[in-house]
Amino acid sequence: MAYDVARVRGLIPSLGDGWIHLDPQSGMQHPDSVSTAVSTAFRGTAASHSGRHVSSRRSAAILDAAREAVADLVGGDPAGVVLGPDRASLLAWLAEALSSRLGLGTGVVLSRLDEEANVAPWLRVANRYGAQVRWAEVEIDTCDLPSWQFAELIGPTTRLVALTAASPIVGSAPDVRVAADRAHEMGGLLVADAVAAAPYAHVDIHELGADVVAVNAPSWGGPQVGALVFRDPTLLDRIPAISLNPHARGAERLEIGGHQYSLLAGLTASVDYLAGLDESARGSRRERLETSISSLQDYHDRLFDHLMAALRRLPQVTLIGTSHSRVPTISFTVAGVPAEKVSEHFAERRIGTVVGGKGSRLLDSLGVNEEGGAVTVGLAPYTTRYEIDQLVRAVAALG
Repeated sequence: MAYDVARVRGLIPSLGDGWIHLDPQSGMQHPDSVSTAVSTAFRGTAASHSGRHVSSRRSAAILDAAREAVADLVGGDPAGVVLGPDRASLLAWLAEALSSRLGLGTGVVLSRLDEEANVAPWLRVANRYGAQVRWAEVEIDTCDLPSWQFAELIGPTTRLVALTAASPIVGSAPDVRVAADRAHEMGGLLVADAVAAAPYAHVDIHELGADVVAVNAPSWGGPQVGALVFRDPTLLDRIPAISLNPHARGAERLEIGGHQYSLLAGLTASVDYLAGLDESARGSRRERLETSISSLQDYHDRLFDHLMAALRRLPQVTLIGTSHSRVPTISFTVAGVPAEKVSEHFAERRIGTVVGGKGSRLLDSLGVNEEGGAVTVGLAPYTTRYEIDQLVRAVAALG
């Protein structure tokens, strides 16, 4: 069955606002099922999942269901799912928990392709304890992150590698497995930020080889909830806890404060929404996710090819990054027009985009920010060819 974008759009009431939403990097639009799940749970849950009241039991059930949903999304174990307010906070907490590994004489490998959420926490810890920081660099023309450099960067003293599974600015998707295998060979850990990959690709924590994978529900239309997934849940009991509960075990050792159970209910509903993108999907939720994301990828491949071909025909446009291994996200500049002005021009035509990479180490290293920045656009499950054509017409009007 062909991907039915009209059916998917019918699941998302906010698409009736008259805007073209090409800004999924800021969070995808919420399906009605997510809003309903949040409001229903808000009325029927307690502030804690440890009591004996029926509302506390509902909270406990919602917490368990959320861990299972995230585990299904990335092919992990629910026992290894840590939940929190967003992936940036969780990565900061993880960095604090692992800080004892990063002292003088040890090394950390970071990437210019990564967002600050998977860079800043590790830099702070490395600077505090004297660990050496080494950087994986991108190729200027393609924005690929060459895998060969990991053999040089990751050595016997490397204790941690932080690497994105895909860039939310230029779309490049590096080979995480190569870096993970090298890190494990040297006795280190690899933390993968899959925020930009999760809506578009089959994320499998075992295939990636990552020790920890970070995701954020808004990136696929969920509420403001983040998660860390540990490939080996027993690792959670072998690293220092940061929980305020001295008796915390497992995932709770990295969870600070209470949970927002209504948002966790929305998280589960959002993963179910992803699993149902293809109406013909059958089997377990993990199997339905694989079917639906495959259908979405086929649809996006055609749509993204159309977008790229149309932008390449405009002489005033410079595309940033041409990696063959990528998610459907691209940044571009328009000759003589700062990115802020380009984005304002789109907004006047009710087209939502992102001014890409404010403070981005990637765009800084490419020199793009010195020339006024870039505009970032991305596809979502509800994006149509008509919307792409409207964007291209708006860009052409700037010429």
